[in-house]
Amino acid sequence: MPHTLAAVREAVERLWPLSGAESWDAPGLVSGDPDETIDTVLLAVDAVGDTVDEAIEADADLLLVHHPLLLRGVTSVAEDRYKGALLARLIRANCALLAAHTNADVVSDGVSSVIANRLGLLDVSPIVPAKDGVTGIGRVGVLPQPISLGHLARELAEILPPTAGGVRVAGDYNQSVHRVALCGGAGDSLLSADAVTGSDVYITADLRHHPASEAREQARIGRGPALIDVSHWASEWLWLETAARQLTEALPGLTVTVSETRTDPWDFAVVQ
Repeated sequence: MPHTLAAVREAVERLWPLSGAESWDAPGLVSGDPDETIDTVLLAVDAVGDTVDEAIEADADLLLVHHPLLLRGVTSVAEDRYKGALLARLIRANCALLAAHTNADVVSDGVSSVIANRLGLLDVSPIVPAKDGVTGIGRVGVLPQPISLGHLARELAEILPPTAGGVRVAGDYNQSVHRVALCGGAGDSLLSADAVTGSDVYITADLRHHPASEAREQARIGRGPALIDVSHWASEWLWLETAARQLTEALPGLTVTVSETRTDPWDFAVVQ
């Protein structure tokens, strides 16, 4: 059964309602004719040159991404600027572009929930719950049995796709961890949340020097978690399989493929 872009957009917005997006976010349809037929969709974290190449080479009708290409205001889409060049290539190839960002983070089976499930966390709830108490940013739960911080870090390294940055940890390798807070993507804004400070470890991405240092210093004199810093892209890539399954269930006959292209910006690391 053929589906229009409008029908795909409606399904996406049912699965990941725009009402759940943060005020600064820009999810939704970026380009494409709502009346066009959509048979094939490529799912990716980022709309970058490599994933645009992949979508066009696969003759995909839609590139559905997590990160909005036009998240911040632009005054030009000239093709000597990369965003304009990417949009022009997609439009010429008749490949639409659609984003589901923080609206896909907050749902009950969103980005952070997928990580929590892969870790086997129990009694899971949002770090910052929405009014319904079920959806919200981040997740916190408990492991079935306490394990060492080092063991947990190694388990994460096996769950996540490999990246140059790997998994970085602040804390004693052998310390016991049971209560785990996590946030897929950049999450240092949640370091002071009660659910985070009350956990044994906090897993997130893009931890900056000062917020991380201050959180660890506070833990020395009060309470606070060990920290595990992972790749932003890797932490969100896990969600794509869940998103693909949900979209194909919502729109039978639609072909949805998950991109395995690594769009983490770092290529290699030199360990001293």
